[in-house]
Amino acid sequence: MDREQAAKRVRELTEQLERHNHLYYVEAKPVISDQEFDFLMKELEALEKQFPDLASPNSPTQRVGGDLTKEFPTVAHRWPMLSLENSYSREEVAEFVRRVEKEAGPTTFVMELKYDGVAISLTYRNGELMRGVTRGDGEQGEDITANVRTVRTIPLRLRGNPPAELEARGEILMGFREFEALNDLRGKEGEERFANPRNTTAGTLKLQDPKVVAKRHLQNYIYDLYTVEMPSSSHFENIRRCGEWGFRTPDPKERFIARANGVEDIMAFISYWDGARHQLPIAMDGVVIKVDDLGIREELGLRAKSPRWAIAYKFPAENKATRLNGVEFNVGRTGAITPVALLEPVELAGTTVKRASIHNADQIAKLDLHIGDMVLVEKGGEIIPKITGVDLARRPQDARPVHYPALCPECGTPLVRDEGEAQHYCPNEHGCPPQITRRIEHFVGRKAMDIGGLGGETVEALYKAGLIHNVADLYDLRQEQLLALGKGWGERSTQLIIDGIAASRTVPFERVLFALGIRHVGETVAKKIARSTGSIDRLAEMSPEELTGIGEVGEVIAASIRDFFTVEGNRRIVERLRNAGLVLVADAAAKGPESDKLKGLSFVVSGVFKTFTRDGIKETIEAHGGKVGGSISRKTNFVVAGDDMGPAKKAKADELGVPVIGEAEFRRMIEE
Repeated sequence: MDREQAAKRVRELTEQLERHNHLYYVEAKPVISDQEFDFLMKELEALEKQFPDLASPNSPTQRVGGDLTKEFPTVAHRWPMLSLENSYSREEVAEFVRRVEKEAGPTTFVMELKYDGVAISLTYRNGELMRGVTRGDGEQGEDITANVRTVRTIPLRLRGNPPAELEARGEILMGFREFEALNDLRGKEGEERFANPRNTTAGTLKLQDPKVVAKRHLQNYIYDLYTVEMPSSSHFENIRRCGEWGFRTPDPKERFIARANGVEDIMAFISYWDGARHQLPIAMDGVVIKVDDLGIREELGLRAKSPRWAIAYKFPAENKATRLNGVEFNVGRTGAITPVALLEPVELAGTTVKRASIHNADQIAKLDLHIGDMVLVEKGGEIIPKITGVDLARRPQDARPVHYPALCPECGTPLVRDEGEAQHYCPNEHGCPPQITRRIEHFVGRKAMDIGGLGGETVEALYKAGLIHNVADLYDLRQEQLLALGKGWGERSTQLIIDGIAASRTVPFERVLFALGIRHVGETVAKKIARSTGSIDRLAEMSPEELTGIGEVGEVIAASIRDFFTVEGNRRIVERLRNAGLVLVADAAAKGPESDKLKGLSFVVSGVFKTFTRDGIKETIEAHGGKVGGSISRKTNFVVAGDDMGPAKKAKADELGVPVIGEAEFRRMIEE
């Protein structure tokens, strides 16, 4: 067979194998035997071996897994992968519907199952799978394409006529049958059983060997589509189109997805699945309710981390009784003491629960906890186990009450509890070992300095070896010091750490500020502070009154920032970080407003604009000192309207007497 004949046969075999793969895994309607499928696959493998240039990364032969993946690079999402607002009551769902219809008028909603797996973003170009990326922090995730290719329900090539470039969002999960088979195998081999399908899926997708991933038979359901020119203005129709292109999508006939025209339809869907979910072969923990019309979604807009056009209803948490064997008190990076219950193992919502949160001293007192009690354990949101009650009738006569410690369980320092605070803290921040190591772990984390190769165990080892005592010590590390630690510290792994530390010197100020671990200063607040203050020096000298003038900074956060900079040890660390070359000044483009022309004014943006994108006009408002709201209220000063302004917003503006201005008038406001 010459190359031209081989190329033709490779195309034929690829098309046949993709068709049979779709029939078997997506439609569950196989038309050939497994043996016939294997014969076709072996023929293709032989041709690709004979003519290597004919092999493609998206060939059906790549389903079995390729070479080892040494690392998963971080990739920015073109469209942010937002989280959903969670609700645990039907009243909140009804309120969500009322809020949407108040702004947008009568609205069609789409209900879907809330799959309990791992979110994935799949990019296709000219019908070919190019990349699979995890959610990560919503703005960037990890490229796990090699592992994604092993998932049979993810097409390597699309059918029909899809857009030239598209991004399909889905949920990768492991079925109960596959999970049990995997655990049975691990039991026979003397290995510890996995806890639940979701965690097993997450761990599987991070494995470095795609061949192992392929053997675990993961599945995928598509739940969203992003592309420049959407096929339809209806989300429901776009999901249907995804099915035509070869994706596994929720089936309306099985009630995995449905439309609703009001609260009654939504509640009927929730009620059905509250019972029927227990018969499913996959894990799901709720129902997602979305606005169907993409135009209305644009009108409703987004919050900081979640869309205003969707909500997730989560089913009531399962709870069970088990024995309380003890309580341990853990010290966090900020010195907060967290009590953790040690339980007799109990199966709960698909997981084996051995530990549960008790939150704080007040909760211990409220529950009147005793060692040996039969306690009621619940998985809050079916994620974090917590103790919700005690069966006093079953309390042993010799049960001892749980006492909250007066001293830090790690360093022996007397604990403090600030007025109005629920938790106790160890104030020995520069001498308490777990505070030191966990603060360093936070500092090197992906959302902070993102230093590769430095996980929790590595940080612990470096601390115990006396090489690091605070975050500034990282920048004094030399590769020969790491190599001298012996076994497990090889040339490649130690170079990864040194390179990661060097690369962190370019991390922007807002992330450095978050990395410092100032109490109550989270990722979003750090970004606001960095852009408002411009530098660490300015922040350090600000008064409480100046700090509370920054958006989202209240008295508690302001006091925490002031406390941080009054500690001599913290000031020394900041100075050492400066000398190490870290970025302690905000980028000029990220500094405060360009002007204060719109200061004190609140805007709502609606419609489509000629010279701005919707996000662009919002950024311009904020750049000139204004604020952007999602809905019109009496506090709104102007509505900036483009083409196709929503009629509900126009009516609301007229009702409240809020001026509606166009694009040209808005430009005059900022250019005068």
